[in-house]
Amino acid sequence: MIVATLPVAMEEIIERFGPHCAYAIDTDGSTENERLVKTHCCFCGQQCGIQLKARGNQVIGFEPWEEFPFNRGMLCPKGVKRYLQGSHPDRLLHAYRRDPSSPGGFRAMSYTEAIERVASAIGGIQAAHGNDAFAVLSGASLTNEKAYLMGKFARMCLKTSNIDYNGRLCMVSAAAGNKLAFGIDRAANAWSDIPLADVVWISGANIAECAPITTHYVWQARENGAKIIVVDPRITPIARTCDLFLPVKPGRDIALFNGILHLMIENDWLDRDFIEQHTVDFDKVAEHVRAWTPRRTAETTGIAERSIHRAAELWGTARTSFLLHARGIEHHSHGVQNVLGAINMVLASGRIGRPGCGYATITGQGNGQGGREHGQKCDQLPGGRDIAKPEHRAHVAKIWGIEADELPGPGVDAYEIFRKIDRGEVRGLLSICFNPKVSLPDNHFVGRMLDKLDFYVAIDFFLNETARHAEIVLPGSLQEEDEGTVTQIEGRVIKINKCVDPPGDARQDWRIVQDIAAALGRKRGFTFESPSAIFAEFRRASSGGIADYAGITYERIEHEYGVFWPCPSEDHPGTPRLFEPDSWNPIAKGRGRFYFSDGKARFHAAPYTPPAEDVDDDYPIILTTGRVVSQFLSGTQTRRIGPLVDQYAEPRIEMHPRLAERLGITDGDWTTVESRRGSCTLRAQVVTTIRPDTVFVPYHWAGARSINQVTIAAQDPISKIPEFKVCAVRAFKAAAPSQCESL
Repeated sequence: MIVATLPVAMEEIIERFGPHCAYAIDTDGSTENERLVKTHCCFCGQQCGIQLKARGNQVIGFEPWEEFPFNRGMLCPKGVKRYLQGSHPDRLLHAYRRDPSSPGGFRAMSYTEAIERVASAIGGIQAAHGNDAFAVLSGASLTNEKAYLMGKFARMCLKTSNIDYNGRLCMVSAAAGNKLAFGIDRAANAWSDIPLADVVWISGANIAECAPITTHYVWQARENGAKIIVVDPRITPIARTCDLFLPVKPGRDIALFNGILHLMIENDWLDRDFIEQHTVDFDKVAEHVRAWTPRRTAETTGIAERSIHRAAELWGTARTSFLLHARGIEHHSHGVQNVLGAINMVLASGRIGRPGCGYATITGQGNGQGGREHGQKCDQLPGGRDIAKPEHRAHVAKIWGIEADELPGPGVDAYEIFRKIDRGEVRGLLSICFNPKVSLPDNHFVGRMLDKLDFYVAIDFFLNETARHAEIVLPGSLQEEDEGTVTQIEGRVIKINKCVDPPGDARQDWRIVQDIAAALGRKRGFTFESPSAIFAEFRRASSGGIADYAGITYERIEHEYGVFWPCPSEDHPGTPRLFEPDSWNPIAKGRGRFYFSDGKARFHAAPYTPPAEDVDDDYPIILTTGRVVSQFLSGTQTRRIGPLVDQYAEPRIEMHPRLAERLGITDGDWTTVESRRGSCTLRAQVVTTIRPDTVFVPYHWAGARSINQVTIAAQDPISKIPEFKVCAVRAFKAAAPSQCESL
């Protein structure tokens, strides 16, 4: 942010610093009425503590919050610049309706008229085509209160089964694998266990760019003598300082995990007492991995045999260890199997549920953990309950004051909702905190489906690429304009504090949703006066569930710097480390450490299957996608923050010099990557830090620069997560696109 302390015209600031500049003008340099608000970063699942500085109704800067235990004042580039977005001229200050004759295609309208138009459209579509003809797509960056409210709104107010969320693109493979193996879906440890580990294994997680503060914990472990193993097709920044780098061929992670377990068994690097007392089905997995010899593992994964042996020995003989993974092993049509393979390694070692011994999935979105626990998933009710189970339905229905049979059944995943639009089964859509036209694979199809809808309403604070297809756009709230809770990467429930009010006609999202319910004449259950009132009901709804928040209060969170769930009562200390011998476990009822009735974890034989689309003579190169440090998700926020745009202004096609030479491409050349679905033309970035058979493109950009024009919509059969990390492409040198084409 540029803070001008002398009188200066707004036009001069924009001329000097560019259209991406957010600005605050203080004509006399006064610091009166400035205030600091302790809250959290609005971006990734780490949710680092930060103090936002405000003057009047504007956030003007930040200060470190050194007392918050997770990040101790440290912030990544996105956290340092996150405060700039609120002053951006693109901020939605009014409701809008589509009007092709207006500049930009939209015309401002009154908020009340917009709500009435939305309610009329919902009512008309449901009267003509049934309740399920209207769908809801929600977001994993919403607070727990809003996530809970969206699930309740869809199922109780709209009575539709068709609700899902953008966590479908993030954590669902990890969630499914964790539930199958442990009976519960959460990082098993606080990050404070990482520095205590003798070995830290990182698979498919570019933590230095995607979760930078986590790098600090890994480096602490290294300073304490730990060995660091990194598995990735690219030498990411964390891999540059690791002890062993395993350059896996994209889509072959399960083969590596099976091969490591094969060597652990062969060398008896096992905790047999733990396996016998606390797990089931090890023998089935041992039989399955017998075929995964080092030679076969090497041939499948593209990793040298000697490196596979070394990795198995480091992991197998460690006294303590911590395994971390993220989307690199989860964004696959067999992502759940990848997760189960990683968990098999952990269970066979017995190194879980004690200090320095852990397992965790790195949460990507701001509330990726809490957002998948409390009812906005298509198959889920609050507390991590299963919507198909009668006893789970009965508990939530009682809290909501309805009969259990009034609740609709399970719905479908986010991508399947677009297929339902194609079939005419879904005719209307409401989205909040979701930009599927950028973030879903094969996004030309997504755009066509948005235009096929009878009615679409978007709630957001910027007019993102998806919202441009809407009939009505409702101006929602930034994180700093509301309060509530989120559940960060470790399972720690923390508090977001309001710093400023929404500007103009913008409203807090929960107010907008309740206004729609009222306009529909269905306001029963939607008359909350504050997020704290929503949280009070949500605590009761989660009580007794796997994700039990009943003992967590706003006051405890503030006093204790967050509370780890499960926390069933206000006198319970919370659960920083799962699976300890004496930890509270309502499922096993004191008979075991894991969340099954017998208290034992489950091994699962994880078969290797190749990617849904492998390379061939026509498309001989593997495309994989991911993030860069200065951008976030679909870029709706970060592409409007000038310094972050300057840091990484455009996506590039990262390729190895050997591949570039074969294609006749040099660094900076315009290059096209093309799949069976579409193509994308960007500048090449020739680097030695990627496999020669693979190209990498970040996915944060829209339009002609969107790599999701190229990706495949294949999905995992269990989690329904798309296969963003592997598809077959060809690449060739191209002419520079026109200015219009490059946008």
